[in-house]
Amino acid sequence: MITNTELEYKGNLYPNHIIKFKRDTDKFYFTSENGVILEITVLRNSAIRFRYATEEVFQPDFSYAISPDASRGYNKLESTETKTEYLITTSKITVLVDKKTMRTQISDLEGNIINEDELGFHWEENYEYGGNSVKMSKITQTAESFYGMGDKATHSNLKGKRVSNWVTDSYAYSKDQDPLYKAIPFYVGLHNDIAYGIFFDNTFRTHFDFAHERRNITSFWADGGEMNYYFFYGPAMSKVVRAYTDLTGTPEIPPLWALGFHQSKWSYFPESNVKKIAAKFRALKIPCDAIYLDIDYMDGFRCFTWDKKKFPDPKAMIQDLEEDGFKTVVMIDPGIKVDKDYWVYQEALKNDYFCKRGDGPLMRGKVWPGECSFPDFTNPEVRKWWAGLYKELMSETGAHAVWNDMNEPAIMEVPSKTAPLDTRHDFDGHPCSHRKAHNIYGTQMVRATFEGVKKYVYPKRPFVITRAAYAGAQRFCSTWTGDNVATWEHLWIANVQVQRMCMSGMSFVGSDIGGFAEQPNGELFARWIQLGVFHPFFRVHSSGDHGDQEPWSFDKEVTGIVRKFIELRYQLLPYLYTMFWKYSNENIPMLKPLVYFDQEDHQTHFRTDEFIFGEQILVCPIQEPNAMGRRMYIPRGKWHNFWTGEVVEGGMEKWVPADIDKIPIFVKEGAIIPTYPVQQYVGEKVIEELILDVYFKLGIENSSVYEDGHDGYDYTKGNYSLRNFKLNGKKNELIIQQFKNGAFVTSYSSFKINLIDLPFTIKEIEVDNEIVPLKDLIKNGNNAIQVTKEFTVLHIVGK
Repeated sequence: MITNTELEYKGNLYPNHIIKFKRDTDKFYFTSENGVILEITVLRNSAIRFRYATEEVFQPDFSYAISPDASRGYNKLESTETKTEYLITTSKITVLVDKKTMRTQISDLEGNIINEDELGFHWEENYEYGGNSVKMSKITQTAESFYGMGDKATHSNLKGKRVSNWVTDSYAYSKDQDPLYKAIPFYVGLHNDIAYGIFFDNTFRTHFDFAHERRNITSFWADGGEMNYYFFYGPAMSKVVRAYTDLTGTPEIPPLWALGFHQSKWSYFPESNVKKIAAKFRALKIPCDAIYLDIDYMDGFRCFTWDKKKFPDPKAMIQDLEEDGFKTVVMIDPGIKVDKDYWVYQEALKNDYFCKRGDGPLMRGKVWPGECSFPDFTNPEVRKWWAGLYKELMSETGAHAVWNDMNEPAIMEVPSKTAPLDTRHDFDGHPCSHRKAHNIYGTQMVRATFEGVKKYVYPKRPFVITRAAYAGAQRFCSTWTGDNVATWEHLWIANVQVQRMCMSGMSFVGSDIGGFAEQPNGELFARWIQLGVFHPFFRVHSSGDHGDQEPWSFDKEVTGIVRKFIELRYQLLPYLYTMFWKYSNENIPMLKPLVYFDQEDHQTHFRTDEFIFGEQILVCPIQEPNAMGRRMYIPRGKWHNFWTGEVVEGGMEKWVPADIDKIPIFVKEGAIIPTYPVQQYVGEKVIEELILDVYFKLGIENSSVYEDGHDGYDYTKGNYSLRNFKLNGKKNELIIQQFKNGAFVTSYSSFKINLIDLPFTIKEIEVDNEIVPLKDLIKNGNNAIQVTKEFTVLHIVGK
């Protein structure tokens, strides 16, 4: 008998009234009459997790994004019940749960609403795949702005935008194209000078609408999985970003050479060409620390092999390069060539390490080697095996670092650009399809790579790069913004992308300087280098199809400008290294958009170009051709023009001259900026004196310098040097106090202190309360002094 079996389309479903409440220490459970459970977990006074289950069943609680070292703990937690609602109160916020609808509202202790549900949690059954599409809608507050979301090629402020997260190979992407290579479902909301953050930890394809469809509604949803999000309260944006970064983790401090200048191309070969490139850097005295080998170093693009015709003795070549100060970085992709004579393929096939389709056969796709199979990096056994494959490459051949590309995974000649959605994954014991594992695949590949590189370069530190990433990937690697284009628009995009990535917990980031696709002219290349100097990851990379893109590839003027700015990068390495220490240890982003720096100045809310490098250097790139300068916004406070010494008052727009050999750079008054002498590569010179550029301020300013052995792990055992400086400027005197921690003994014994914009003539100087003759201290002019690095108080008195 034939019956009508058509499914009833139910549309959106909602929780109804709450019939049960339970508390279990820091967890609160609310159950609705129609079987929805809301679990609220208080992680910290200002960090709350919201998790929803339908049919009274939670999925296994598992996340790749959350750091095992994330902070927990609170000092107050109370719950109360009224006739219409439940209230959960910490020392910072109150969470209200409506009894009738299960909608939530979060406010500060003064009653100011921070974030509140509109429709709140709702869901829709997915009849094609099973499970639910899970949804959340929030009320957009008056004049609310939105930031974050990782790698998005669009305006810094996401108000009025709709974006999605599905890591995608996006060759030559354009402005506003979405999605790209990263999936970081975290945003910061800002209204009424109050900042909060939401991290939607769901690896399915996710979507965010920031008052786009409806101007008073912000919503986010996923194609499957759970409605599982974390809420962070500021009210300072800095606290929100640091709390999210703490939750998802930070990387180890890299070797210092990883922060130098790197040169890459698709591709440098054969061996003689690699050596020629290296020799030209040294001949032209353009500093460089690393040269990259793209896929053409391999035998037929087979990972973990060498083309013996192009590279007959890679170990000797790498050793020769290292003797001249160059580290060698090699690419490894996830696609393993289907080849019965290829040992990596045979090992994976024998051990059942490849991804399979839903009905059992291996998932295969075309990449550079041709037909490939793909390891399931969500399987811990596969990750362990993959890590072991690096032994020969790192320990025996001597490669210094690894670059994971195409790990979305990118599949050629298919409309989806990636693996079929029915591909199966282990997901660390939680079997699933590619719908759930796609966004995390690249992160788990680079995680396995990180473990292997770390093991086989020990006792040195690992350096690993990835293209694809999900939230939390920063614990294992650096990244770049993918296959961009040599256009002025892409220079603007790179600036916005890197700022946004830093706001999204992933600070070790840069772009392909000069553009990967097409060919820049000399002016664009110079302007891009000038920006790249102030990005944490500093690398030129280009497609060999579009011409040469080395620093000397244009004219002598451009070569000189590029050299000048790369030298500036090497001078600023101790400042940059200190920035990284603060990122790694204190969760502070390495670059800060102006809205992060001063959220109460509403002029910063829609600025895209200017940013703070570290905590005390203001940078604004030139992003148009033929520019002799630009208008830029100077944030509140006083700032020293790096080039001219002019002191400007902030809180306004200003025209700043900047011919081709300069970009606008300002230093915050009171800052103490540490610098090294120019080196051709990290470690070329023994640092015999640390230069401190001290910018005078009437008042107090704090600065710091972190140093260690620049490689290895002695710093984890206390063998580091952290110098905190407190500057106190007065009308006729300047006091600098130094507070030192750590057991590391630096190679230098003295500081050269350059006193910038000192408003008086020096009369006398006391070092640790003893007057020292000026002739013993003053070097190279009246405002440059040399003093022992061990001083605790430097007191400079004016006439």
